[in-house]
Amino acid sequence: MKKEIEYLKKYYKGNLDDAIKRLKANEPVQYIVGNVNFYGYELNVNKNVLIPRRETEELVEEVIKRSKSFTAPTIIDVGTGSGAIAISLSKELATHVYASDISKNALEVAKLNINKTKSNVSLLEGDMLSPYIDKNIKVDIIVSNPPYISRDEKIEDVVYNNEPHIALYAKNKGLEFYESILKEAKKILNTKYLIAFEIGYLQANDIKELAKKYLGNVKVEIKKDLSGKNRMLFVYNF
Repeated sequence: MKKEIEYLKKYYKGNLDDAIKRLKANEPVQYIVGNVNFYGYELNVNKNVLIPRRETEELVEEVIKRSKSFTAPTIIDVGTGSGAIAISLSKELATHVYASDISKNALEVAKLNINKTKSNVSLLEGDMLSPYIDKNIKVDIIVSNPPYISRDEKIEDVVYNNEPHIALYAKNKGLEFYESILKEAKKILNTKYLIAFEIGYLQANDIKELAKKYLGNVKVEIKKDLSGKNRMLFVYNF
């Protein structure tokens, strides 16, 4: 807690005693301060969105590298939450990005962050790929860090008691939304494509099987995070 208190002293603008009480009541320091640094951008966060994590920065970094295989790619961020992925990609690649979420509350946070960072991001409301299918948007790159925790999986109390469950949990052993995206992907993908997922560290093989099931003879690459855990999965056909 010492590290979090130092963080509060540095960044919290309100009554420090009140902030420390909230911290001792197991509220995440990022929600108390109201923002977080993600890929060099200060983003607003509250209980309507997940707190962006270092692993997701690694996903953004990999997508930036792999986007160089395309010329002016159309990119979408599915389940955007705070807008962290879409904003970072838009800023770093100097390009337009679509971002979607089923949560109106999350989209309000994303909108604030898009305006705050002056990012070229368009927001869509809807479940998984539905808004893109409905608008007949064709894309080159799908990026998503969807809910992937199984309902019976134990998670830290500070996460369970504070972060939005709609952004945490998924049916079918946490595979529900990966399958949804992979099953519908052909409806929006251009001829050459990349799908980039953040994943639960035990889900790689199951998601690889889903990719082969719905997309056929594709390449699937699994990449570890800085902690040495399987954390990113890439599906592509080039």
